Amino acid sequence: MLIEAGLNMEFIRCEDKSFDEGVRRASEIGYRWVEPMVHNGRELLSEAGYFHSFSMDNDPLEMKDILDRYNVRASGLSAHMPLMRPEISVPCLEKAIRLAAAIGAPVVCTDEGIRPGWLDDEECFQVMRYTLKKVLQVAERYGIYVAIEPHQSITTKTEGLLRVATLVDSPMLKVNYDTGNAFLGGEDPYEGLKAVLSLLVHVHAKDISATQAADEQGKVTGTPVGCACGEGVIDWAKVIDILRDAGWSGALSVECGTPKQAAASLAHLDNILAAQSLATTGNEAAS
Repeated sequence: MLIEAGLNMEFIRCEDKSFDEGVRRASEIGYRWVEPMVHNGRELLSEAGYFHSFSMDNDPLEMKDILDRYNVRASGLSAHMPLMRPEISVPCLEKAIRLAAAIGAPVVCTDEGIRPGWLDDEECFQVMRYTLKKVLQVAERYGIYVAIEPHQSITTKTEGLLRVATLVDSPMLKVNYDTGNAFLGGEDPYEGLKAVLSLLVHVHAKDISATQAADEQGKVTGTPVGCACGEGVIDWAKVIDILRDAGWSGALSVECGTPKQAAASLAHLDNILAAQSLATTGNEAAS
């Protein structure tokens, strides 16, 4: 694919709906790419159909059947496991990689997790390197990327993100850039995006409202969801220009909080993508 808008499944959490219903609604809005969330074991709300996360104890082809039913594909899996807790993250991320391979999702997105108080500064990186080295053995066998997202105390800063995303020399260790988390963490999201382009495989298209920006910028290391793309502080035309100039292709996985915001985000991003494609075609014709 070229650059296309996709949708993180968090958009349906506000309505207490199942994974199946969330995928149906995403398709109805007009998305052709979604980013499912997965969890380990059994979780009461998901089992009752009140939460969109999908258990990795289920048959992976059950997820594929749901995606196929609504004519959507997975741009990646949201499998956020704490890299500094290998007893949790190693088995869970290995499961997520196998599930991703079964459904045709190219990337598993994760982050560092909350730092345990008993790890000092250097130990954090030693433990994350161990986790990633173990997990990437499986990722390389299956041909699935493991993408680190800017979130929490280290990776929100571009320098920290790049350090974690290069802890292991593997072609499958990459970056899932989250514009909103980087902005709230005090980074310039456009310069941060440029800095990680060589490792970029997935983007969380997260916009931040002016109110949240005023209240939280520089005080937090991320946020679960943002506002509708185009209604916040992120310049999406600038983001897409950076990606296109680099020849990047992939999904802009919208992270917003409601179906209404999901619809507005799709309209905004599609308008920018269409306008830029038209301009490119016109320039090529003129030359």
